[in-house]
Amino acid sequence: MRVLGVDPGLTRCGLGVVDGAGGRTVRCVDVGVVTTPADAPVAERLLAVGAEVERWIERHRPDVVAIERVFSQHNVRTVMGTAQASGVVALLAARAGLPVAFHTPSEVKAAVTGEGRAGKQQVTTMVTRLLGLETAPRPADAADALALAICHCWRAPMLDRMAQAQARSAELARAHRARLAAAAKAAGAKAAGAKAAGAKTAATAAEEAS
Repeated sequence: MRVLGVDPGLTRCGLGVVDGAGGRTVRCVDVGVVTTPADAPVAERLLAVGAEVERWIERHRPDVVAIERVFSQHNVRTVMGTAQASGVVALLAARAGLPVAFHTPSEVKAAVTGEGRAGKQQVTTMVTRLLGLETAPRPADAADALALAICHCWRAPMLDRMAQAQARSAELARAHRARLAAAAKAAGAKAAGAKAAGAKTAATAAEEAS
């Protein structure tokens, strides 16, 4: 499975492509960062991020795009820019027919370091080690994008099993409701028949009495 990990942002948007070969084996295919000037109009910055993401999708042909889920921050302007970039990436992935997976920062940190509150340096160090890189990916946005891709490679089988279990549970619930509805319908029909038979018996008895 080939995963394009995206650490969304307007000033810096990290991109990382990782191949998962089953189990815990992962390999780095490419990594980079898209940067846009802070004084440029937001629409132009989003266009620049989107154009580069499109090039990466076309160049690397990922099977899935993993995006960091936007979470609340004190800087509203920053989180809005992150959300806007995230939306653009998700749109482009969907347009390319690719599934999109969102992972929270704590999920990613826990996956690659074993600690959901790990710092950026810990994430970078573990990403470098896990992928066998000679040099650490810089800036941190690049390492975060690779971490997202690694996280999805490792979590995808579990998520698939959970989805299958949920689908099976929903199917069993529908079948159970259908059986209950059929039983209730049969009971209603039986009660109606008994009532009709009782009425007929009463009418016959009345006729005989008269």
